[in-house]
Amino acid sequence: MSFDNLCKLLSEKHPATFASWVLGTPQTSVKVLKTELSIEPIRADYVTFLQLQGRILHLEFQTKLESTPPLPLRMLDYWVRLYRLYRLPITQVVVLLLPPSPETVIETIFSVETIRHEYRVIRLWEENPEPFLNDPALLPLAPLAATTQPQTLLQQVVGKVNQLEPRQRPEISVYTQILAGLKYNQDLIRQLFREGMMRESVIYQEILAEGEQRGEQRGREEGRKAEGQLLILRQLTRRVGELPQEVLARIETLSLEQLENLGEALLDFQAIADLETWFSTLDIGVKMT
Repeated sequence: MSFDNLCKLLSEKHPATFASWVLGTPQTSVKVLKTELSIEPIRADYVTFLQLQGRILHLEFQTKLESTPPLPLRMLDYWVRLYRLYRLPITQVVVLLLPPSPETVIETIFSVETIRHEYRVIRLWEENPEPFLNDPALLPLAPLAATTQPQTLLQQVVGKVNQLEPRQRPEISVYTQILAGLKYNQDLIRQLFREGMMRESVIYQEILAEGEQRGEQRGREEGRKAEGQLLILRQLTRRVGELPQEVLARIETLSLEQLENLGEALLDFQAIADLETWFSTLDIGVKMT
């Protein structure tokens, strides 16, 4: 899963939250528009179209500005298509996930002779991290927000992730680690999330207590299992997209050996159906034994 596509997924899972953030005012009536714009597609843009009260919000995430056709022309093209289809005012917002090179001009206007079209650009690296840290839906974007102490910010993000409800935590953790990879070293990400999980998780606290009472071997094994689950979830999300809740629950039941086998098998996965087939094979093996 690309970084842009992951942001599209998040914005469509939490449309009201994302609309409220980019517009700066609370939005309660928000609908995701699954629409095919007329004429041929411009390219495989990861865009989100939201219908608000009397307005369309076109939200687009970009890791880089370079594109064909250029971004200003694409924004004008989208505006024309959307207006032709809905006949409503349109707000267009581009969210840049990473700063471009210092000499790059971030354009917000398309202008040719008498034609002038404007859109808004949010520079995520200049955004206050607090709104992201305080909302689970926006939390995966928090590592990319403004800070003079990147590692401290990432530690805050880890703390917030580990305070989430158990049902939310695995999914948000994976999304957050993927997006953090745009800015932070992968070894640092793994280290902080592993340490944070060890400190915050009740399960880990029980594991450590058992390790003291019954020996360290079991504690190490359970720790490896939990770390393996996190790694598998991250890799699966990248390969097949968002994982349903029942799949997350099923992965939690796998033994360490089964997790290792899944880690090898998923390298050939192309879709969620491949994972379901793997589970079916596992179930057949259990019945035979």
